[in-house]
Amino acid sequence: MDTIAQNYLNVKKRVAEAAVRSGRQPEDVTLIAVSKTKPVSEIARAVEAGARILGENKVQEITAKYDELPGVEWHLIGHLQTNKVKYIIDKVKMIHSVDSLHLAEEISKRALNAGRVMDVLAEVNIGGEESKSGVPPEAAEELCLSMAHLEGIRIRGLMTVAPFVENPRESRYYFAKMNKLFVDIKSKNYDNINMDYLSMGMTNDFEVAIEEGANIVRVGTAIFGARNYT
Repeated sequence: MDTIAQNYLNVKKRVAEAAVRSGRQPEDVTLIAVSKTKPVSEIARAVEAGARILGENKVQEITAKYDELPGVEWHLIGHLQTNKVKYIIDKVKMIHSVDSLHLAEEISKRALNAGRVMDVLAEVNIGGEESKSGVPPEAAEELCLSMAHLEGIRIRGLMTVAPFVENPRESRYYFAKMNKLFVDIKSKNYDNINMDYLSMGMTNDFEVAIEEGANIVRVGTAIFGARNYT
């Protein structure tokens, strides 16, 4: 079997096993195949193996690949500038990386102009890293509340990128902290704040993330191999 296809099936199996370990069914956890920097020819091999949801960090990669890969669902998972929202508003199913009211307002405006409501996740910088986007954990609820009145978006949960550690077990603290935040906000039953999705975990740590409550994981390298940033 093709290597990328086999990789995808292996990751899918690991996701399913981690879901069962966390007391859930395999179908309770969504696997996003992160295709950043990869050509359409390689992404298509994962799609043929069953990948139906693709994630990209950059707007220009989605717009370049969108027409070449019909029938898949695209998620924008990287930092999004307000001036680029217009290019993807009709192309993506969900935006994971909403980290300000200003960005949410632009998404809402563009979505309404396109005759739709956009699913979004509030991005949390759980490790307090200067190099990463997202609001501090203590500001996540406030961000959600500030966005909740916007008619063009639907808040569906939280997203984070945990600090990179050599031993993925060391990420457990951050994932558990995110899950507690997620559960706390969910328990308050705010209008238009639906804590349906907790998006966390990547190639290095997705199994630990699932064990700590993630129901969306974003995996690239384990499926497509190392990135080519040249």
